[in-house]
Amino acid sequence: MKNIRKHSKRILVASSVLAVLALSSCHSDYLDTDPTTAVSEQAAFSTAGNLMAIINGMHRDMYSRQNSNQGQNGQGGIMIMMDALGEDLVFPSTGNGWYISTVRWQDQVNENASNDFYPYQFYYALIRNANMVIANGPSVPTPTAADAATVKQAIGEAYAFRAFCYYMLVQIYGKRFVPGILNTQLGVPLRLIADESPMKRNSVADVYIQINNDLNEAQNRLAGSTRTTKSHFDEKVVLGLKARVALTQGNYALAASSAKAARAGFNLMDNATYMAGFNNLAGNGEWMWGATIISDQTDYFGNFGAYMSRNYNSTNIRQAPKAVNSKLYNIFPTTDVRTKIFDPTGAHTSLGLPSNFAKFPYTSQKFLSASVSDSRVDVPYMRAAEMYLIEAEALVRLGDEANSKIVFNAFTKNRNPSYPGASTTGTAYINEILNSRRLELWGEGFRFFDLKRLNQDLDRTGANHSSIVDNNVMTVSSTDKRWEFLIPKAEINANPLIEQNPL
Repeated sequence: MKNIRKHSKRILVASSVLAVLALSSCHSDYLDTDPTTAVSEQAAFSTAGNLMAIINGMHRDMYSRQNSNQGQNGQGGIMIMMDALGEDLVFPSTGNGWYISTVRWQDQVNENASNDFYPYQFYYALIRNANMVIANGPSVPTPTAADAATVKQAIGEAYAFRAFCYYMLVQIYGKRFVPGILNTQLGVPLRLIADESPMKRNSVADVYIQINNDLNEAQNRLAGSTRTTKSHFDEKVVLGLKARVALTQGNYALAASSAKAARAGFNLMDNATYMAGFNNLAGNGEWMWGATIISDQTDYFGNFGAYMSRNYNSTNIRQAPKAVNSKLYNIFPTTDVRTKIFDPTGAHTSLGLPSNFAKFPYTSQKFLSASVSDSRVDVPYMRAAEMYLIEAEALVRLGDEANSKIVFNAFTKNRNPSYPGASTTGTAYINEILNSRRLELWGEGFRFFDLKRLNQDLDRTGANHSSIVDNNVMTVSSTDKRWEFLIPKAEINANPLIEQNPL
């Protein structure tokens, strides 16, 4: 009989090397009546509550350490990687080495690298669990209406998980989606059942078709449902994912309408809240989806805040606090609240940092940990601000600059009460939106993907980047093969049908 591990980490990960995956619950009482260290699949899918426990475990994995690597802390670790590859998250020092190979564009060209394998491992493990819920959920007994609602919610979230994971995978390992062509270029294997048989890579077009089908299914199942916490999916989060995917595909009408619908009911935070440390998922009306790490589930040096906060007392924070690109920062007026979370002097006098904390110009205090001894930071996966920016960009790309400016001005005046309204037009106005997006979503994991979808070069020159830290990787052409991560060697070894990206 197959068993599902109860509290251990996932054990095998590549899409063809998958064995039995971890189904960790958000609570330690998941099937506590079973005295063993594992539960059978029969038990896992025997009740609606057990089915939802699988989903809870998947959400917990979104902020939990993977393997033994403390920098591979679920989605948060990948968010850091995706911004470290860009030009806006600046590492002023190598510190104790975390993510420096990413900054130097070394991970994705080494098929044996841990950080090349990590996203592949992480997302395919979640996909396998999602596939199991989708396959087995319809057979779970539902003796009450409440049970039926729980099963419907769990299956809906499984579809959302699968769509989200494939969206991440195809952007990392596949060629970029090009609007207006067939997109037959290589994507990733579409594994829709929980088996380990060898598979070829599907085309980028095939992967996006599946992503959109899964999002439609998730939206239908989650419509009208109420989630227990903001760590879970609901219809609004699915609409937000639809907006992201549509923007990537150049489907601007769908991007604009989905973003507008997604943000409805999520009000932009005020300026005081913006400067409060990005650490109140539940109480911040702008946050649509994210993770809150409760104290008994903290991982200290493995939390997102152990690398991205300014005040946690860790070697990485003390030696290598994260900074914003100085060229980007200097585009914006000091009346914009988003400039106030960065300190051009690096002193951060309001935080009273100890003398052994290194000080570098333009460092960030966007993310503040719970305390100097507690690295917990709420991790933002989706905020209404992103939806405003998607809607504004999509509308102007549709040729509707007037309505785009209504959306963009409403958003920007919240961040900068002195903003007079957009006066630029055409390409200059699009660039204003994109620069606003860069500053707003700094540290939240979007920059690599934006550069890739926009087919733009990486350009770190003329700013506060250190050529020593960056190993002289100051520019990368949009045509460079390194925009696609190599398929991990473990997958190549296990799957004879898969094709490697150009080495």
